[in-house]
Amino acid sequence: MDVATLFGLVAGLAMVIGAIMLGGTLRLFFDVHAVMIVFGGTLAATCVNFPFEEVLQALAAGFKIFTSRQVKDSEVIGIMVRLAEISRREGLLSLQNVVTKNIILKKACQLIADNADHKLIKETLMIEIASLERRHAVAQTIFKRLGLLTPALGLMGTLIGLVQMFSRLDDPKLIGPSMSVAMICTFYGSVLSTLIFTPIGGKLAARTLQEQQHLEIIFEGAKCILENNNPRLVYEKLSSFLPPRERKTYG
Repeated sequence: MDVATLFGLVAGLAMVIGAIMLGGTLRLFFDVHAVMIVFGGTLAATCVNFPFEEVLQALAAGFKIFTSRQVKDSEVIGIMVRLAEISRREGLLSLQNVVTKNIILKKACQLIADNADHKLIKETLMIEIASLERRHAVAQTIFKRLGLLTPALGLMGTLIGLVQMFSRLDDPKLIGPSMSVAMICTFYGSVLSTLIFTPIGGKLAARTLQEQQHLEIIFEGAKCILENNNPRLVYEKLSSFLPPRERKTYG
């Protein structure tokens, strides 16, 4: 679980709810008409913009950033060093028996076991990186679009509420409910965009960059194992991906 992402979302919503509770009740900020306009309108506009399958994939990716633990570069480097130790002790062919849930790492192990040329390994991983970028770009685009759509739908709801209010100026009792719809729509749009959709899109972009770096570490590690499977040399080379303060002495 990504604690930072969960903490940020919960803390942000808690601050907003806390501020509401200090000045009144949550019931004041719930309106069925506003929910229909902002939530329903955003969902409809998203489905018009993107294929439904891509929308589901984006929602799954957004949920995954809360449930999946963030893998550090040092962990990937540690895995490649252990592979170097195995290959040095048991031979390159032994890497084909490595058990891992990471499909790309398993492919790299198989290529090393086959004593593939480092150019082939690089080409294979570059294809994987390009494929990863395409997959992640869809989810990022959808969440960024959601971050733009929700304020726009909130403004639309505000305009609807104002039109209703102006049409009922002769009845003071109806002005309040119409104005409430107008303001709450803008509130919903701002909260959804600022606290949820835009930050999730940003976190997905950060995850993409991190996974790209992991693939580059795997490639450099595989290349180094093929050239010289000395675990110390593998670590010294891969530690360049880490900030100086995180680098350690091998052994």
